[in-house]
Amino acid sequence: MQKFKFEVTRPKNAPVKDDELLDDLRRVAQDQDSAKVTQKIYGEFGKYDVRNVGRRFGTWNKALEAAGLIVSNIVDLTDEALFENILNLWQHYGRQPRRAELDTPPSTISQSPYNRRFKSWIAAIERFVDYANSTDALAPIHRSEITKVSRNAGRDPSLRLRYKVLDGDRFSCRQCGASPAKHSGVELHIDHIVPWSRGGGTVLENLQTLCTKCNLGKSNV
Repeated sequence: MQKFKFEVTRPKNAPVKDDELLDDLRRVAQDQDSAKVTQKIYGEFGKYDVRNVGRRFGTWNKALEAAGLIVSNIVDLTDEALFENILNLWQHYGRQPRRAELDTPPSTISQSPYNRRFKSWIAAIERFVDYANSTDALAPIHRSEITKVSRNAGRDPSLRLRYKVLDGDRFSCRQCGASPAKHSGVELHIDHIVPWSRGGGTVLENLQTLCTKCNLGKSNV
């Protein structure tokens, strides 16, 4: 016997509930295997008019936030936020990130903000490198002075300092040599050689790049 599937037929011009719009946004994100849904993508794969979604929630970004999706096309992002995303990608891949990789995690910012601010992706990379390589506030110190430095700077290294540590270690684990560019699944961390808990300062001379495995192994010593 043939089985029939029951479906709801919506009357024409019937109002769409907020939850239905948000559910469809999530469906498109799941179908595209991405937490980022641009208006262009939704216009192609969504069930409802993309303009209505934006109007219902005020803006497209507010609709994405309500659906629990990543808001990637944010206006007026600071240079620091844009550079932070570049460094996270550089650290993740163990090399200079490519423009297409802005559209997939771990990137949280799409191409548009970079194009608006710097006109092109390569120009954004050049500005980031200039920024990261500029003189840091902390002057070089001798290793014997590592535990005597001021701790006013805090435990977490600045973006510039993180880049200098990673770049100095060639985006590879200093202990085992693992790199995201060569080994799948490798994640890099910035580690204090003399632990922060023992007075080690957050300075270039006291920081190193370790993979997750080596970093956890060090913690267990």
